Amino acid sequence: MTTGPAMTTTATGRRAPAAIRDGRDGRDGRDGRDGRDGRDGRDGRDGPSLPAAEGRSPTSVYEAALRSADGRLWVSHPDGRRDLLPVLAWRGGLAPGDASLLRRCAGPTLDVGCGPGRLAAALAARGVPTLGIDVAAFAVRLARRAGATALRRDVFDPLPAEGRWSTLVLADGNIGIGGDPGRLLTRAAELLGPAGRVLVELQTHPAPTGQLLIRLEGPDGQLSKSFPWAFVGSEEIRDHASAAGLRVARTWRSEGRHFAALGRS
Repeated sequence: MTTGPAMTTTATGRRAPAAIRDGRDGRDGRDGRDGRDGRDGRDGRDGPSLPAAEGRSPTSVYEAALRSADGRLWVSHPDGRRDLLPVLAWRGGLAPGDASLLRRCAGPTLDVGCGPGRLAAALAARGVPTLGIDVAAFAVRLARRAGATALRRDVFDPLPAEGRWSTLVLADGNIGIGGDPGRLLTRAAELLGPAGRVLVELQTHPAPTGQLLIRLEGPDGQLSKSFPWAFVGSEEIRDHASAAGLRVARTWRSEGRHFAALGRS
């Protein structure tokens, strides 16, 4: 991030990074609307994937589900269980329980793993300065079509306004990104301003928690390569937060979903 980013005053009266306002990443002025990542003209991460013996890239399987009419996408667990993911809900309007999350987003908000952008777009429509990030180029394209400002970024990449975000959102199980919630929350703490907080969606139904190697199964039946993911419930979030220098300020339930707000210790 460049030092001293330009700032603009929003309708909320909070000062927000110009990168949120104009879709730039604060480095080179390009917003990647053509599917590029705005760094060297190539995305290098999830372009067209060729089937391999061990499976396709998880991102390509996810994007195939986003493009499909019925949005079929499953998580395949090591013990043989398959869980259907709600791709149609992610691709549509707000889902039950989303409102309880959105009303807690105050000030400049970073939506990590924004997918097709339903949350980021809804916040933007409410006048909340919001940036969505996702590693899937097609998801970012859908988010922009929905009205969100979004960039193709990994959360561990350099990001606009590091250390200035008021709210960071990890919805739809995105606390599991990378399979290491402690590392992810440590990164979240780096991105937040001094009084910022992380809003996390937690695992609700009985299921194994901890790190697992999972695969995605797409609408064409093809499996992705295995990749690490973490499933975090209410019992585990406190230890992960503490390891990152954060604390659980509160938890709540809405429409069958379970959330936690994390602040600095």
